[in-house]
Amino acid sequence: MTSTLEPGVQGVLERTVAAEHCTRRGEYDIFSTPNLVLLLEEAAIEGLAPHLRDDQASVGSKVDIAHIAPTLRGQTVRATATVTEVDRRRVLFDIRVEDDKELIGQGTHERFVVDLPSFEDRLAAKAGQLQ
Repeated sequence: MTSTLEPGVQGVLERTVAAEHCTRRGEYDIFSTPNLVLLLEEAAIEGLAPHLRDDQASVGSKVDIAHIAPTLRGQTVRATATVTEVDRRRVLFDIRVEDDKELIGQGTHERFVVDLPSFEDRLAAKAGQLQ
């Protein structure tokens, strides 16, 4: 992790809501909560990426989100993940997700920075236990 990772760093992602991002309610296809969570995680990852070494990545550990308004298929959604706290390898984000009309989701997201070689060793050991 570089010293440039500090509160205020942001990751922003936009997506046009397609059928695969939706659940059906009545006669409408609406943006699903699992896809809202995926978008906010991807925004946080995007914000962290320039501040990590090549041998590092991040993993999500907590999501606390309120999905407060529906979004229809075809609308654009924008997730903004803003770093609010950095504590060693723990990074906390404030999350806002908006469509082209209103705020649709807000909350917090926590990620941990991991060293890829040791993380991959843990995954390999776990995969070996499955065989």
